Amino acid sequence: MHCLRPIFAAALLCTAFAGPVLAQQAASTTRPELLDRLIGCRDLTDTGARLSCYDTATAALDSAERQGDVVVVDRAQVTEARRQMFGFDLPSMPNIFERGGRVESVEAVETTLVRASMGPQNSLIFTLADGSVWRSVDTSTPQVSNRPDQKVRVRRAAMSSYLMSVANGPGFRVRRQ
Repeated sequence: MHCLRPIFAAALLCTAFAGPVLAQQAASTTRPELLDRLIGCRDLTDTGARLSCYDTATAALDSAERQGDVVVVDRAQVTEARRQMFGFDLPSMPNIFERGGRVESVEAVETTLVRASMGPQNSLIFTLADGSVWRSVDTSTPQVSNRPDQKVRVRRAAMSSYLMSVANGPGFRVRRQ
């Protein structure tokens, strides 16, 4: 009986967490109602009714897009948004970008240095040309010359960490600010 308690506890935990996970997955794959209405117009066989349906549905979708209630993005915009979010821990946000079966993961970002400055506790703060700001988190202060326009590469590393290299120098751990 005692050996069944850990199994029962594990099953209970899995059941408790499965609901929210499945609900989040379902929410990320549903279409907006306005888009469903537009696509539903195809099912009408009467030409006049179908045209009227399309006119009404496209007007509603256009109005919602203009007011910001619906946002339409293309694949290039999704790729750029993923690049701009690189380094941030946003567990629910990327799910909206995973439609269409093609998830384009960003493994590294290459840009140039705008400036490096001293931060708290002997850390360095790096402002990059792409607008991102990173802070060194290694125990030792990296040796980096503070010259603008040096090439910078930030890449994913082990255990959700990131490594930065400036001017092809040795990599050091950083965290996005």
